[in-house]
Amino acid sequence: MPAASKAFTFICGPDDFLVNRVGKERFDELAADANADEYSRDVISGFANKVDEVETAVNRFRDAVQTVSMFGGKRIVWFKDVSFLADNVTGRAEGTLRQVEALQELLEKVNPDEVAVVITAAPVDRRRTFPKWCEANSDFTVTGGDSENAGEALAAVALAEAQKMGVTFGEHALEMLLTKVGANTRLLTEEVRKLATHAGDGAVIEEAAVVDLVANVAEGDFFEAADRFFAGDLHGALHALQRHFFAGGDARPLLISLQNRTRILIQARVLMDAGELRAPGPYGFDKAAWARAQSTYSELFGGDAEKSSYNLFTQNQWYVGKLVGSGKLPSLRRLIDNQQEFVRAFEGIVQRPNEQETVLREMTVRCLAA
Repeated sequence: MPAASKAFTFICGPDDFLVNRVGKERFDELAADANADEYSRDVISGFANKVDEVETAVNRFRDAVQTVSMFGGKRIVWFKDVSFLADNVTGRAEGTLRQVEALQELLEKVNPDEVAVVITAAPVDRRRTFPKWCEANSDFTVTGGDSENAGEALAAVALAEAQKMGVTFGEHALEMLLTKVGANTRLLTEEVRKLATHAGDGAVIEEAAVVDLVANVAEGDFFEAADRFFAGDLHGALHALQRHFFAGGDARPLLISLQNRTRILIQARVLMDAGELRAPGPYGFDKAAWARAQSTYSELFGGDAEKSSYNLFTQNQWYVGKLVGSGKLPSLRRLIDNQQEFVRAFEGIVQRPNEQETVLREMTVRCLAA
């Protein structure tokens, strides 16, 4: 059955921002095609924390779908931010399941010639009956990828936005942007727009522009000084250290970041030297090679599945590839020497607590000048 004959549109994915952005585009297209005025368009919130809120949302959606347009013509209804299809307490509740059945019965009776329906939901447990029914009976779209390929999905978002703005990314610029922004797709999109405006139409967004214009807002161990350190940029790392401490930063989290990343790089270096892994591409290590190495060596870590820098295979392969590919990967001996320098720096800030910046500058020079 072609998409045009489907009774409604269903858009889902793990990220509500991406899902709603696609949903708005589809809603606006339908409204334009139908020449629908503001009285013929309805946006109903499907967000619900409790079962009674699910019932309220479904009832409002029913009223919107069954309402006759005041001036005749086709109505456009967007059931937005549907949250009760997820695998959570509310989504599994008996009352919610009854409301989902009622929603399906309602959608089965929708006449697409009289009313165009768009449903956007995030996240969705696609193992359930209702999403499977929607996939077979609607214009069904999944956007945003999945959690296992989060890095690739984020990169695709940034690349799509850059293409829309008429710009491209230079070498390592995209990787640096994802490092700084993290998994916040809304912020990622806005940062791409900002960088594109700064670069100009048809220009290339360079890594230097990302470093200068994008703030470090990602959670965890993403610090500018660490980025510059692992890129082998001595002067950039020293300037980043100066900014870090000028802004009131502390040495300890930065040293922890350096240690955690270096543990991962040591393990990756060993596997690369052994020929188990090749140098990573733009989206990380080769997935097949990564899977083979994991199958062979993961048992040496005791089968620990909890995310840890001590176990390479608990890390996302794209993330590890980004760390390895962000600069020239040092030799195994240099990486081990760097770890020892980090320990010396920890001892130094204990002995000289008022000279943390000096201790880290000295450490950086010893590591990178070597």
